[in-house]
Amino acid sequence: MNDPIDESLNAIDILIRQLLSMWEQAIALLPSLFIATIVLIVTWIIARFASRIADNLTDKTNMRASLQELVETMVRLAIWIVGLMATLTILLPGLTPASLIAGLGFGAVAIGFAFQDIFENFMAGVLIMIREKMRIGDYIICEGVEGIVESIALRETHVRRNTKELTIIPNSILFKNPVKILTDQDKRRHEIIAGVAYDTDLEVAREVILKAVQSVEQVDKDERIDVFACEFNASSVDFKIRWWSGSKPRAMHESRDSVIRSIKRALNQAGIEIPFPYVTQTFKEPIPVTFSEPVSFAGKE
Repeated sequence: MNDPIDESLNAIDILIRQLLSMWEQAIALLPSLFIATIVLIVTWIIARFASRIADNLTDKTNMRASLQELVETMVRLAIWIVGLMATLTILLPGLTPASLIAGLGFGAVAIGFAFQDIFENFMAGVLIMIREKMRIGDYIICEGVEGIVESIALRETHVRRNTKELTIIPNSILFKNPVKILTDQDKRRHEIIAGVAYDTDLEVAREVILKAVQSVEQVDKDERIDVFACEFNASSVDFKIRWWSGSKPRAMHESRDSVIRSIKRALNQAGIEIPFPYVTQTFKEPIPVTFSEPVSFAGKE
């Protein structure tokens, strides 16, 4: 029968030998750990200087700000990938770059399923930065959000609303949905509706409206100004007036304000009525009217 004391001594001896073995392995790993730390520090320094060099080089070109940020990010990412692979190879000598890449390939499938939304936004951010449209400073409307694009990152885009609120939009939404860019050009067309009374000479009214729009400073005189009679409305004949002005929302509001005031002033001076809605009631039979007291329609003396 085994002695319990001997068994306890054997277990302690095995534990001590395992701890000593682990200590020796840790001591043996210290040089590799030191070298790996140096490699990480060097990688950080190189990535930082490479980012500055890339920034200086892209500043000398006509490259868009979003594309410059993409180039800098890709340079840093490439350097860090190489540095981390070198660090793992130092810490695990049996790990070769080929086996590491193969392992990353299998792991990427699992990671891709787990972080599908993150990678979708990442790829959408890359594609948004590459394409020419939607630059920083553009005024956009997408999925009920409108405002000025402040920054475009790899995963999200920051849009500043007119109320100074900041909206963070995942890049996949901007990439998969229609985006209206109001400031893609310096100018865009604006339009309003103006109505005149039915007894108005439409040719005269058209000339009055056209001259009123042409007199507005914010209206671009190099572009065509349109004044079209477009509809027989309930109480008026409506004109559709179109002109070109600045594309920013502020410029749109200013030009609309000036055009409307100029048209109103010109129609008043020409004696042309801008009618209120008229309602005419008709009845098949006369409606009897009764008075509780005698009414005299004659004027008082």
